[in-house]
Amino acid sequence: MKPQLSVAGALFSWGKSLVILLAMMAAVLPAQATVYEAEQQRIEQFFPDAQSISEPEGDYQVRTLRKGDEVLGYAFQTINVTNIPAYSGKPINLQVLLDPQGAIKDAYMLEHHEPILLIGIPEQKVHDFNAHYAGIKADQRVVVGRSSDSNAVTIDAVTGATVTVMVINEIVMRAAHEVAVSLGLIDAGASARPKPASVREDVYQPASWSELTGNGAIRRLHLTRGQIDEAFKGTEAEGIDEASPETAGETFIDLYATHLNPPTIGRNLLGDSQYRDLMQGLKPGEHAIAVLGSGDYSFKGSGYVRGGIFDRVQLRQFGNIISFRDLDFIRLSDVYAEGMPGFSEMAIFIVREHVAFDPGSPWNLELLVRRQTGPISGVFTSFELPYQMPEAYIERPQPTAEELAAIEEANRPMWLNIWYQKSFQIGVIVAALLLLTVILFLQDKFTEKPHFLHWLRRGYLLFTVLFIGWYMLGQLSVVNVLTFVHALFQDFRWELFLSDPVIFIIWTFTAATILLWGRGVFCGWLCPFGALQELINEAARKLKIPQYELPFAVHERLWAIKYIILLVLFGISLESMMLAEKAAEVEPFKTAVMLKFDRQWWFVAYAVFLLVINVFTRKVYCRYVCPLGAALAIPTKLRLFDWLKRRKECGTPCQLCAKECEIQAIHPDGHINANECHYCLDCQMTYHNDHKCPPLVNKQKRKKRDKKAPTSADLIPVVQVVEP
Repeated sequence: MKPQLSVAGALFSWGKSLVILLAMMAAVLPAQATVYEAEQQRIEQFFPDAQSISEPEGDYQVRTLRKGDEVLGYAFQTINVTNIPAYSGKPINLQVLLDPQGAIKDAYMLEHHEPILLIGIPEQKVHDFNAHYAGIKADQRVVVGRSSDSNAVTIDAVTGATVTVMVINEIVMRAAHEVAVSLGLIDAGASARPKPASVREDVYQPASWSELTGNGAIRRLHLTRGQIDEAFKGTEAEGIDEASPETAGETFIDLYATHLNPPTIGRNLLGDSQYRDLMQGLKPGEHAIAVLGSGDYSFKGSGYVRGGIFDRVQLRQFGNIISFRDLDFIRLSDVYAEGMPGFSEMAIFIVREHVAFDPGSPWNLELLVRRQTGPISGVFTSFELPYQMPEAYIERPQPTAEELAAIEEANRPMWLNIWYQKSFQIGVIVAALLLLTVILFLQDKFTEKPHFLHWLRRGYLLFTVLFIGWYMLGQLSVVNVLTFVHALFQDFRWELFLSDPVIFIIWTFTAATILLWGRGVFCGWLCPFGALQELINEAARKLKIPQYELPFAVHERLWAIKYIILLVLFGISLESMMLAEKAAEVEPFKTAVMLKFDRQWWFVAYAVFLLVINVFTRKVYCRYVCPLGAALAIPTKLRLFDWLKRRKECGTPCQLCAKECEIQAIHPDGHINANECHYCLDCQMTYHNDHKCPPLVNKQKRKKRDKKAPTSADLIPVVQVVEP
């Protein structure tokens, strides 16, 4: 029997796996088809003349759009270029279309996992936001909101999804820049290129060849025949003209390069007269580069004689290729630097003004080596000689205050830019939390003045609803808890949580107050939906609307509902975070707070239903349904202090606080359940009230009786009667 059970179990397990696999394929294939269909529609919309679309090519999987042989544009998905996590912790994938000039034609969102877009803000608002990228070049700087950089392109954020659209901006512009550079559509450094430096003509000191090579003013590239053979391995030219083992170490070329404009270099190398003539012949913005070589290989070759272009040497700066023609070439024969070795060929090449050459930025001299593989075919390989001008020979322009601010802003992490943009809101939130901290630490003093504390609390709850909730959208959610838990076990990154400063600050404060006071500080003071319920119920009581409470035995058992909901949501999140985010709609927070009731009618009806029940029984949702409250109650067990004071008479015989507690967090035996307490401090106001708290009232009565009772001095004197 056991083998049969084992086989049956194996078949059942295999069948179950097959069903799951088929279900996953059934879910994934339609999703992939939808993405592909969206891609094709956007391409047809923005490139209607495209006759062919290539297969994805290169590291970034770019597709080329053509009309015949003419290239119309390029298409790619950002997920293949950059993997920046959004607020959900997962990347957003967009298709970006570029034209041949490196300008964005379209940026369309294909896939996301953002909670606010899944069950809150319509995706169309994000599509409308993405439409602003049309016409922006990939090397421009785009900022969401305001910027101190006058050259930056600014786009307004989407209310309620600021973090998401800031991440989208980072993804679109970074991916577009990377792809455009790889395709040669834009200059790699154009967007961050510094202002060009100038050569200091007043700096000169005598220097020998060894001194100039020692300080980096003259740079060297030495190649042996063996190194050249190694470079051609794996190509069609492998094995052609290879050196023998005995000659592999011989010099193929010994190449030197330098910038002649600085007087210390040019005058010591060329002599005063030749240097002066060279400088006088240069136009403003032109630069002279000396190239000197010896060995078997000629860096000049003979191509410049036939076609007027030097095909063996070129410069590269900022990704731009600078090639030379015969008109840019000056023969160099007389050199005067002390200790200079002999060279078989020397040349001066002129970098013309239109190139916008920067003497203060690095550049490379590229040596192209060609091997013939056929009558007219050959294979090229290149070697680079890097050059950086010594700082003593150049002067860099000082950036303006505006430029410094723009550079600082551009180099800041995205989350830090968000904090700068929301500095006012952050200041108000921090001030409000400091006030709440003072109230909590001095609660005994405040509760001695119940009238003042009642109005202070009402004002704070109004601030929580209007500013924290409806203005700053600072409503915490169980989705935040699930995201944090998953991040701890997967790929925790602080910047993910720092991207929303208000949520981060409130979460940090909530975590600290849980250790000191329990969950009640957040639920009773900082939850916008909870504050809205409390204010509505307060108004209902003022209007004498009847209030109803459940028997404590029933009420106590209903507490378990929110913990069950939390466990279900957590279990769903283990399978699919997206499904968990949708199931978290059991929270009415997005409807009532984030979107201010601007949603489909069934979401609004659910939130209104909870608020209507709250008119008759305070905070029913918070007490029995809220999974966020359940999540905060679990670590409340770890709180370090018990700040709420009780007397031995509380519960037996006094039941006043238990009856007055409007969320029934006080047990009949008198103890306060910190897991359910919302820290309204009503019980503490009663605790300090001499005219309300029964033990204090009895104490006052005893004092009054003691005052009325006669003392020994007040005894009636004995009168002695004397008979006559």
